[in-house]
Amino acid sequence: MADVSNPQNKPAIMVSDVDYKRLSDLAVGALERMPAVAEVLLAEMDRAEVVAASTIPANVVQMQSTVNYRSDAGEERRVTLVYPAEADIAQGRISIMTPIGSALIGLSTGQSIAWTTRDGQRHELTVVSVEQPSTLLAG
Repeated sequence: MADVSNPQNKPAIMVSDVDYKRLSDLAVGALERMPAVAEVLLAEMDRAEVVAASTIPANVVQMQSTVNYRSDAGEERRVTLVYPAEADIAQGRISIMTPIGSALIGLSTGQSIAWTTRDGQRHELTVVSVEQPSTLLAG
């Protein structure tokens, strides 16, 4: 499994300029309350290729994207990546301010990434498919 602390072992990611600004601000604001997750999200933003929102491919995980991914246990899950106030695990709405949320942002279909849970367990996931909400596609 890849060393998640080394950005060279992580897949290339892409984020929109809009997500970059919002997520960077969110992470900086959470540094005191949730330092571990905030630092991971900031590290992801630092290594991301930032592009105009209108040019980001539809198969890239963005905020509000619905993602089907396969876990290292072989289970397939479907989640929507959201901001903390919209999170609802029972509805499959995963906050960006969780270890798995910050792992998903910017990945594209077929990419895999290693990530670490809050209790230190390491896992890997692979993005199977990405769907964008109609509001993103219309823009």
